[in-house]
Amino acid sequence: MNQLPLSITSSSKRESRSQFAALPYRVVDDGVQILLSTSRRTKRWILPIGWPEDGLTPAQSAAREAWEEAGVTGVPYDICLGVYSFEKFVEDAEDLPVVGLVFPLKVKKVSRTYPEVKDRRRKWFSPKKAAAAVDIPELKRILKTFEPKLLKGRAA
Repeated sequence: MNQLPLSITSSSKRESRSQFAALPYRVVDDGVQILLSTSRRTKRWILPIGWPEDGLTPAQSAAREAWEEAGVTGVPYDICLGVYSFEKFVEDAEDLPVVGLVFPLKVKKVSRTYPEVKDRRRKWFSPKKAAAAVDIPELKRILKTFEPKLLKGRAA
């Protein structure tokens, strides 16, 4: 199996933090679609992602972020599809190295209003176009190879 290295430098790995990302998806007539939202600061396309939350599994934490950042709810899966790394902007401090763990979320409902609707855009993409829209190589690979058929019977 081909493995991609994480792009956090070795000197930063000790200080890195983990966040949980949702990969919101739906199956439509022409195939799988993945929902991306924009980041608040740079407006780049990303997956909804956030910090671990007490009392929630990683998949449930990711699903909560999908609601807050993209206004979707659905069925989370306790399956980590992969990991990616990035530098998180921290106001008045050095950027923080973060490892994002990706959990699928089968979208059941898309809401017009949600907590961060004024701060972010959202858009449905094919897996190939979603991969092209993001900047992080490890995340591109996760998006491009996502296959919901492999999740059957494994919902949280």
